[in-house]
Amino acid sequence: MGLIVYYSSRSENTHRFVAKLGLRAARIPTGGAGPFHIREPFVLVVPTYSGNVAAGIVKGAVPKQVIRFLNDAENRGHIRGVIAAGNSNFGETYGLAGDVISRKCQVPCLYRFELMGTEEDVVNVKDGMERFWTREQL
Repeated sequence: MGLIVYYSSRSENTHRFVAKLGLRAARIPTGGAGPFHIREPFVLVVPTYSGNVAAGIVKGAVPKQVIRFLNDAENRGHIRGVIAAGNSNFGETYGLAGDVISRKCQVPCLYRFELMGTEEDVVNVKDGMERFWTREQL
């Protein structure tokens, strides 16, 4: 099965969700660490920041560390899908980071979950990842 690459802020919600998956994973550094490179296919799990939506322009939904990571052409070349975390209190921007990344990187947004996810979310993502990576191998 492929790799999960994820970003988690200080809240650690996304980290806790990914840990529950029990899948091979790599975390995008939160601080000013040097370049972070992934050299194999991966699915990105990313939180959504509240962002600003004005006149159809979305700004701030994708964490800056994730933007830097995806600005590396080789990293971007290995992304196969995205899973978005969010908070339904954000209203129309719930899980928006997944949509933004999906559009920019031309990969599917595979799933959305709230905060650190439920047990049902964990089961859905684990099962979905197995099906997704099996299909990718065909």
